[in-house]
Parts: sequence; structure tokens; C-alpha cells
Amino acid sequence: MSFHRTLSAALALLILLGLAPPAHAYLDPATGSMIISALIGLLAAIALALKMFWYRVVDLVRGPRRRAPETPSDGPAPPEK
Repeated sequence: MSFHRTLSAALALLILLGLAPPAHAYLDPATGSMIISALIGLLAAIALALKMFWYRVVDLVRGPRRRAPETPSDGPAPPEK
């Protein structure tokens, strides 16, 4: 029932948008540049989200990582208390 309701709402929205009169508006070059910048930012955000999701999937498939045994550093020893 929910799918039918969503489909009806989408169809009604498309009909209303189709009935809208023309705006006769002017978009200057700065507005076009702003729109392009927003689209580039949106694509970068989507790419970052997919990258983070991909690393989680790879970690899930590979399983837990084994760490190398810790070796003492060559630096000075910590002060004793």
C-alpha cells in the first residue's frame, strides 16, 4: 500500500511541475559557476562516502588483521617512577 501511495505522490508532483508557467528568469555566469561548484562538491562527497563504505566491506571480507610484534624503540627509555 505504501508503494502505491508514493507512486501517486510522485505522479502528482510531476503533473504539477508540468503545469508551472515559464519563469523567464536570467541566470548570470556566476550562478552557473556556483551550480557547477555545488555539483563537483556533491560528487566528491559521494565518492568519499563510497570509499569509506568500500574499506569497511574489504575489512569485513579479509577478517581481523594481525599486528606485528612490538619491538622496543631506539629512542630514550621512559623515566622510571
